[in-house]
Amino acid sequence: MAFFSTRLFPSKLSVTVEGALWMVTAAALFSVLNLLIRHASTELHPFQVTFFRNFFSLAFMLPWLMRAGLGGLRTRKWGLYSTRALTGLAAMLTWFYAISVMPLAEAVALNFTTPLFATVGAALFLGEVVRLRRWTATVVGFLGVLVIVRPDAEAIDLVAVLVLVSACFSAASALQVKALARTESTTAMVTYMVLFLTPMSLVPALFVWSWPSWGMLVWLVAMGGVATLGHLSLTRAFHMADASAMMPFDYTKLPFAALLGYVMFGETMDLWSWVGAGIIAGSTIYIAQREASLARRERTAAAASASVRDPGR
Repeated sequence: MAFFSTRLFPSKLSVTVEGALWMVTAAALFSVLNLLIRHASTELHPFQVTFFRNFFSLAFMLPWLMRAGLGGLRTRKWGLYSTRALTGLAAMLTWFYAISVMPLAEAVALNFTTPLFATVGAALFLGEVVRLRRWTATVVGFLGVLVIVRPDAEAIDLVAVLVLVSACFSAASALQVKALARTESTTAMVTYMVLFLTPMSLVPALFVWSWPSWGMLVWLVAMGGVATLGHLSLTRAFHMADASAMMPFDYTKLPFAALLGYVMFGETMDLWSWVGAGIIAGSTIYIAQREASLARRERTAAAASASVRDPGR
């Protein structure tokens, strides 16, 4: 895609620094996307907003899909693509509904638990070995959730629970992407995701359907464009550097969300919510760094083993 060969930042920057700038750009765009979702939900049901987000994202991606052609789209993984789309849709529906009624920054902070759920899921369903350090970091991360939510015997914030449900579905979707990436091309994964999600998200939207006003339609188109640019920026960041190096910059979504929530809606996060967000962020960053370190060791060991088997290499 032409976007991936575009340099928006000075060429003298290192690859890692440029990747970090792309990641911060993605975080800012996704924060704006959440703001647009909140605004659209004042007129339309969140299920409808989900459909329009996918519909207009597909519309923005069609020119690229047409240029890319059908090459590389052959697959035998229809079942995995379908379940990935279902979990992705469940994550979107719960997230869109939650941020329509919950302070943006607090929702974003709780959504940072996605990598924690992914760690648990990788151990339970993919058979990955998760050792004591990563389990400890995961438990500490979930303690950060308790710091934010601070549940008591009389009241449980059901909307906060809904954000955690969304994070759980997001983690399931991420694990399926990880499985697909072993055999499928990036083009195929991106294409099938938007092609599956658009008609699938129409189904729940039909049960609460009302036609948007012309003014709201403009905001919905903007939402699709911002979502597309956000995902492209995210992909660009991961093309520039390892995911573990980029993850810390993803957490700039929290100050962006806090600023937008304060300016647009007068929302504020209390001290304990910031503390809980910091605990979650620290835990997930540690897990990412640990996974990257173990992956490097495995690659080194595999290379050494191959060299021993074939000294002439």
